[in-house]
Amino acid sequence: MTRAAAVIVVVGVLAAGCGTPSVSGMPGAPPSPTRVWTPPPDRVRADDSLSAAEVPADLEGRIRALTLTDVINIGLANNPATRVSWANARAAAATYGAARASWLPTIDGAVNASRTQSVRPGGAAGIFKQDQLAPSLNLTWLLWDFGGRTGTVGVARETLIAADFTHNATLQSTVLAIETAYFQYVATRALFAAQQEAVAEADTNLAVAEEQHRVGLATIADVLQARTAASQAELQGEIIEGNLQVTRGALATSLGFPANLPFDLDSTAAEVPVGALNDSVSALINVALQGRPDLQASRAQAAAAQARYVQTRSTLLPALVATGTLGQTYNTSIPDGAGNYTIQLGLRIPLFDGGNRAYLTTAAGALADAARATTEGLRQQVILDVFSAYYSLQSATKQVHTADDLLASATESAEAALGRYRAGVGTLLDLLTAESALASARAQRVQSRLNWNLALAQLARNAGVLDPTGGTGLHLVSDPSTVPAR
Repeated sequence: MTRAAAVIVVVGVLAAGCGTPSVSGMPGAPPSPTRVWTPPPDRVRADDSLSAAEVPADLEGRIRALTLTDVINIGLANNPATRVSWANARAAAATYGAARASWLPTIDGAVNASRTQSVRPGGAAGIFKQDQLAPSLNLTWLLWDFGGRTGTVGVARETLIAADFTHNATLQSTVLAIETAYFQYVATRALFAAQQEAVAEADTNLAVAEEQHRVGLATIADVLQARTAASQAELQGEIIEGNLQVTRGALATSLGFPANLPFDLDSTAAEVPVGALNDSVSALINVALQGRPDLQASRAQAAAAQARYVQTRSTLLPALVATGTLGQTYNTSIPDGAGNYTIQLGLRIPLFDGGNRAYLTTAAGALADAARATTEGLRQQVILDVFSAYYSLQSATKQVHTADDLLASATESAEAALGRYRAGVGTLLDLLTAESALASARAQRVQSRLNWNLALAQLARNAGVLDPTGGTGLHLVSDPSTVPAR
């Protein structure tokens, strides 16, 4: 091969090496900014596709009649957030156990075996051989370090407490999210049922208008208006039906299942009795300040930051360390073995490190101050959360009773308007207006109950009393007049 040909080959190889590398036989990057990248076959997983949602075996018998308790239990079991917080708590517990081991000595065992052969002057007669076995125990024990070890254990302990409280907070947040999806689906289902009533009433109005037109008591305009109202009611029902499927899919997702899971709720468990709150806002704020898990976790994190400061500060001070070695040596010349030991007591004194330890101590102190300030800020936020949720629930309770009164009045008005129109003394416009008000009253009743359920769950979560079964721990009474003024 000539020199020129060799150069061409080398250049070609280098050029090929500078090109886009392949991934499993496919180009490693898209060919242009406007082209999509084609993944290799091993990245297209058939098991990621979903042909149909499978019903878990333990839910086969009640998948079409789930209660709120069922929904919460399923959601907590399947939600990744609760598994993450649980795993973090277990890891923190193991770390705390490891930190407490620093109070005890460290003992390591060692066994050294050797064979030695050496030649002394004098030829073969001077060959020396020796086999040796030397088992030993090595001990290291930190006796005193001016709070460094205490700080290390304190950091691990408070971090564990924070992880446990964080898990509790995650449970409450998850339950709140599940209940929100549950009540939204229940409300949309009730709204759809109410709209079906409106559709039936609009059909009735159309039939009455057609009959009145047939007997000469109404014009064709009445028929057309009634037909338009019936079509509008039907259209609104179709819109709500679509929303019903969306909220149903969202509830399935909150349970950790595919959105197309064939499930439904127990209709008898959908309506939650509405009651007035018998707890004062001050009492609930105190409950939250003492037990809300995210606030408790923040306090533990602040304590951990303070312990970390103590730990870091101890690096500026001496440390007293004891070490020891206990061994036994067996060799050819000492077949029965001979013992040996060493005991040392040492004082480590930090002298100079360019200011590293001092700066780290200053930083740890500042971080402890920041953690305490963060906790105080969260404390103020907790007070505001409870205060806002308390009065939102108070308002929602009043709205429920007002909506009930509105529905009763609108029902009587619609019945009266229909009776007058049948008798020929009322107008279709009055009837349609009354029916529209009735449909609106039904929707407002559904919305008021949704708001109340969500406000109750939110207040329980904000006060830190929402438990994993969905219980709120709040005191409700059925008669609002018995509740004292706050």
